[in-house]
Amino acid sequence: MADFFTHFSCMLDVGTPDNAARALDLYNTLSEEGASEEPPSDGFLLSIQPEHGGSKLWMRDDVTGDPERLIQFVKRCAAEFTLTGRWGFQYANTCSRPRVDAFGGGAHVLDLATGETVAWTYTSGWLADVLDGGDPDA
Repeated sequence: MADFFTHFSCMLDVGTPDNAARALDLYNTLSEEGASEEPPSDGFLLSIQPEHGGSKLWMRDDVTGDPERLIQFVKRCAAEFTLTGRWGFQYANTCSRPRVDAFGGGAHVLDLATGETVAWTYTSGWLADVLDGGDPDA
């Protein structure tokens, strides 16, 4: 049997150490919501990075993670702390054994001020489109 994983590691600057501490409460609330879902969300790990001034959050998977849950968290932080600019991350989909179509990944960019997606890509979809004759630059 094969196990499937989603890996990511990224940071978000929430402006101040106080905001970073408050972000932990937002994270705990989101984690509780994810635990009550069926099936429960894989979620992600969060820690404050003091070597970066204490205002940066390090978000990463623990064995496997949930990119959608990460995006929800970043949107909550952006709204709560009035963040602006763009933020993004990359993720990798992997498998414990060789499987056809089991590997890939993607990237997602948000406008923090609006919470809107600026751009995103998913390599499996891109590959299928190009193999079907689509534009590789689209």
